[in-house]
Amino acid sequence: MAQATKVNRIFDKIVDVRPDEIRALWLGFIFNFLVLGGYYVIRPIRDEIGAAGRENLSWLFTATLATMLLGNALFSAIVARMSRRKFIPIAYRFFIANLIIFYVLMRTLAPAQQPWIGRVFFVWVSVFNLFVISVFWAFMTDVFSTDQAKRLFGFIAVGGTLGGILGGTITASLVRHIGTANLLFVSAVMLEAGTWCVRFFPADFRQDRQLPATEIGAEKPVGGSLWAGITHVVRSPYLLGICGFILLHAITATLIYFQQADITAHQFSDRAARTAFFANLDRSVNTLTILVQIFLTGRLLKWLGVGMTLAMLPLLSMIGFIGMGLMPILGLLAVFQVLRRAADYAMARPAREVLYTVLRREDKYKAKSFIDTFVYRAGDQIGAWSYPLLTWLGLGLTGISFVAAPLAALWCALSLWLGRKQVVFARVQQHIGTSDISDIAAPLDKPSAA
Repeated sequence: MAQATKVNRIFDKIVDVRPDEIRALWLGFIFNFLVLGGYYVIRPIRDEIGAAGRENLSWLFTATLATMLLGNALFSAIVARMSRRKFIPIAYRFFIANLIIFYVLMRTLAPAQQPWIGRVFFVWVSVFNLFVISVFWAFMTDVFSTDQAKRLFGFIAVGGTLGGILGGTITASLVRHIGTANLLFVSAVMLEAGTWCVRFFPADFRQDRQLPATEIGAEKPVGGSLWAGITHVVRSPYLLGICGFILLHAITATLIYFQQADITAHQFSDRAARTAFFANLDRSVNTLTILVQIFLTGRLLKWLGVGMTLAMLPLLSMIGFIGMGLMPILGLLAVFQVLRRAADYAMARPAREVLYTVLRREDKYKAKSFIDTFVYRAGDQIGAWSYPLLTWLGLGLTGISFVAAPLAALWCALSLWLGRKQVVFARVQQHIGTSDISDIAAPLDKPSAA
């Protein structure tokens, strides 16, 4: 009993959780663990394909963008007709079926056809990763209030980091022994386990559960039009601001990704060694991330607020690009990638998800999905074609890094603006007595009660 009490005290120091939130907290933790674990098993496979065929990367990003638009339309149609406890498992099991198809193709097609399967797989993983992660966090922003999100999202993100560490470790350890195709089954099993977390998630633990508007209809179809995610974004300065944040995030990330592909292609001649390098890079990122998530994320959101926490990633990116401009070598790139991605997962991601807690339910799934997937890949597209254009203009790794640094500065300013807007909407929610600002997507973002 004394030992259990001691463990509880240590846990209370890590996360500020109320007794009626514990079940939801741990289910969110496990759900994120399984989703990110399943993704990180196959992420190094995608990165190796990208590095091996870097001359086709721009076209692969174009194909990803087109596929993402179609995927958003299909997802919005499902969301409009089904409850969240139905459409989330359906979405995940669709991707599980895809993994099985890729496994069969990789094992049966002739070697001459494998490069084409690799390109299709690259596009598919680029769509898959954003959808499964976006759907997970949409669910989290739907079931947790703004205050709960600030307190609990950092710890829930720890689950994803642990899953990422496990996934990267599995791939780094087994890819040479069982081959690439067999790893797809490992990913599929983890995703299937994750779908069951939705079924057991409680629906009565929100701090604002006494408000009738909070849970009435929560398990009914979201409704709305097929293109509501797009039209609501266009009408809302707040949502457009989030789009700008995502675009700058994606553009800078893609520029780093192309730099990584160039440098690693010259440093490694063996494909298995390159895959192992990417897996070990992921493992380093996730190890640092988990330390920050456990000891800093919740405290930063509480002490500094959403805006300042968001701004840390673009500030670090600006410093990293300047460093790469001065010394574009593999070692510095690896450090930059580890620090940037750790800051993204540990600080920017939880803070960014808090931005969505003030949206109405339809926008938490439709607008958020559109922003997190299509807008993100649009940023990828801009970065993917900007990189060869800048190279054609004569800029190398140094010049491209110095071009990216001012973009990071703009990104930092936008982060602070979004943080201020989120605080305003959260106060309006509390004042009008509802967790659902129904017309937050209206012009000028003037929210009122539904």
